[in-house]
Amino acid sequence: GWIERDTVAPVLTARQFDVADLARLYALVASETPAAPERTGHTLFAAMDRAVHRRPGWAANIAMASDRIAHYECGNGENPRGWHTGAGMLYWWRADGGNDQYTDWFWPTVDPYRLPGTTVSTRPLADRAGGEWGEPRPAVRWVGGATDGEFAAVGQHLKGLGSTLEARKSWFCADDAVICLGAGIGATDGVPVETVVDNRNLGEPGRAGAYAFTLDGGPRPRWAHLEGHGGWVFPGGAPVRTLLQDRTGAWGDINTSGSPERRTRRYRTLWLDHGTDPVAASYGYLLMPGASRRALVARAADRRWLEILANTGDVQAVAVRPLGLLAANFWRSGTAGPLRASAPASVLVVVRGRTATLCVSEPVRSGRALEVRWDRRVRGILGRDPAVEVLDAGRTVRLRVAPGTAGATHRCEVAL
Repeated sequence: GWIERDTVAPVLTARQFDVADLARLYALVASETPAAPERTGHTLFAAMDRAVHRRPGWAANIAMASDRIAHYECGNGENPRGWHTGAGMLYWWRADGGNDQYTDWFWPTVDPYRLPGTTVSTRPLADRAGGEWGEPRPAVRWVGGATDGEFAAVGQHLKGLGSTLEARKSWFCADDAVICLGAGIGATDGVPVETVVDNRNLGEPGRAGAYAFTLDGGPRPRWAHLEGHGGWVFPGGAPVRTLLQDRTGAWGDINTSGSPERRTRRYRTLWLDHGTDPVAASYGYLLMPGASRRALVARAADRRWLEILANTGDVQAVAVRPLGLLAANFWRSGTAGPLRASAPASVLVVVRGRTATLCVSEPVRSGRALEVRWDRRVRGILGRDPAVEVLDAGRTVRLRVAPGTAGATHRCEVAL
């Protein structure tokens, strides 16, 4: 735990606590109360453009932006170069170590144009670009997703800060992996556009040598492994690029009240180069936190585990049959495998035994009703949210959903 007996934890000397709060904290330290176990599951914060996916041994967080939520938080002389944190930054932590990834001088030393998970134009930006205090908000509405509380489909219509970049990004959160898709990637800035698969802080250069890196051979590697962290799988192979780099910075560089002390950290960066002024570029990869090299090789060779049903600017969809998982982000009305949607929507289907749960949301928050169809024979309806009307439940499932304007997930459970 972060509070240990027989030590003076920093929280016990924090000035924001009054005497009563400190007394309660000291009582907690002195008690034998065990720490609560780590919870698993998915929480989608639809009003915040954030998602948290927790699994045994690891957790991940997705940061997005919309016309409600700014690209990044800037003000009081703080965070003038956090420009791309809302461009789909994918944070992840392992429970058994490496949790100083973002706390060990990450923000003063990381390349701000290569934050993990983001798709960015490399066009140079000035400090505080776009404004402060929530001003730099992109003109996009489709940001959000659907979840059953364990798995999720999450998506972002991305428009770049201070650039012409536009893309559709999806994350399908499964059991041991996050499936990351991008499509419709385009820009006319006259500079390269990149998707940063990851950017891992290995710590001080002297001790960073323990993190051996292995990349599958050939011009289109199928997997990459970083010892002590985990790895990535590229279905069908991808022209992934990698860099080992030492970067130096000070907190004073990104905070006017920060220390001028300078430190160096070593980074292992993986990215996909979409080229200068790409048109309809795309990508697909799996993030597998904590995975061994053997597990990555096996997943890369297993063509039955994942089926990418669609990856276009109209719809992104996957099927993970061993998990009974079917998910689609419809950027427009359309079809993906056995799923159809009459309007932009996020749809998640999870089959468990002889039942299935259909989860539907309308991330654009228009409030207009939409229809979703799943071409699967069912025996009947076991339960549904009040917002869900069942139009058919026999040879196919057809639902009419009144989604409201909160981006919430609406559920219907069926017997197969």
